[in-house]
Amino acid sequence: MTGTLLITGTTSGFGRAMARLFTENGWKVVGTGRRADRLAQLHEELGAAFCPVAFDIMDEAATRDALACLPEDFQDIDILVNNAGLALGTASAPDTKLSDWKTMIDTNITGLVTITDLLLPKLIERKGMIVNISSIAASWPYPGGNVYGGTKAFLRQFSLGLRSDLHGKGVRVTSIEPGLCESEFTLVRTGGDRESYDALYGGANAIQPEDIASTVYWIATQPPHLNINSLEIMPVSQSWGGWQIAREG
Repeated sequence: MTGTLLITGTTSGFGRAMARLFTENGWKVVGTGRRADRLAQLHEELGAAFCPVAFDIMDEAATRDALACLPEDFQDIDILVNNAGLALGTASAPDTKLSDWKTMIDTNITGLVTITDLLLPKLIERKGMIVNISSIAASWPYPGGNVYGGTKAFLRQFSLGLRSDLHGKGVRVTSIEPGLCESEFTLVRTGGDRESYDALYGGANAIQPEDIASTVYWIATQPPHLNINSLEIMPVSQSWGGWQIAREG
């Protein structure tokens, strides 16, 4: 089984690993992202099976234009992987920047629903698939998660709503909810703080981008009568702590 998939956020981490795995297995991949230089490098590595498309997913007009101008060989999208997303900062709500909250909402929610809406007619026509990369933060809050966790909870519920609305149309929808993953994501979140990055992942044996890529590939290659509604994934090293309690006096 092969086809064409569009992966948002293909310039690093999960998206880049997915592009490599799918093209290695005979798929065509449309890879999107803001950093044209990185997309060009990936195109050089993966060859004609990879179509780089540079735009900012927060820009609706640019998103529309990019999809309208896809090469003919890449227009029949079978799978949309909504991977682009970010977290900004680890501070508690009173100490965060409103601009960071808005950027997370514009990227993780507004941009995602825009590209999903634009591709839905094609996905319905081809009885395709939508894979949304959410997070365990959709279900499990933690200090400093605030708006990021809220955006991922939206994505999980949006996935379930799509499943309901697309009933009978043959379109599959999955929400993947990873835990601790080692990728550039955390460097973005901490403003490039390598010391914090090393402290977080040191000895943790965290999920790697290739692990998520292989998970998405498994989902994509299931028989068309099966739908994986949601899949929560954590490294063995990660589990739950106790409740926090503020005491008087």
